[in-house]
Amino acid sequence: MSFQAYLDNVEAKTGKSADALQAIAIDKGLADESGLAPGVKPGAIIDWLKRDFDLGHGHAMSIVAYFKGKRS
Repeated sequence: MSFQAYLDNVEAKTGKSADALQAIAIDKGLADESGLAPGVKPGAIIDWLKRDFDLGHGHAMSIVAYFKGKRS
């Protein structure tokens, strides 16, 4: 599965784009415009995405990668 397919599936499941999820993560203090917020580990974001959006581990990891700057 391509990276874009993961992002498309996340949006289909949550109704939110990767950018929208990043905006929510910024509001929660989990991320900033340049990636993960200082001191925040990827596991914290993965746990949040699993808990609040019922994402699986692989899809949550794709969002973490997106937050860190991966685009393709």
